[in-house]
Amino acid sequence: MIYLLIRMVFIYKKASQIMVISLAICYSIEFLQLYQGNWMIELRKTLFGRYVLGQEFIWTDLVAYTFGIITIFSIEKNHLKPKYL
Repeated sequence: MIYLLIRMVFIYKKASQIMVISLAICYSIEFLQLYQGNWMIELRKTLFGRYVLGQEFIWTDLVAYTFGIITIFSIEKNHLKPKYL
């Protein structure tokens, strides 16, 4: 999902750049879950905080993000031809 959102914003960037940006965003959000400041805990109690920031750090999420982004990157590179080239 993040890959596709970033792709919609940065239409003319290379797929490899989109992949790196997407992974950086996903990893940042996951590692942010390790931070347990009072204001962050309160933010996570909201609907937005719960769905966007998550509740706890799970290392397997990093594997899932990487697998998903590499999969959509491969599909884009091998099967989709951009119309703007």
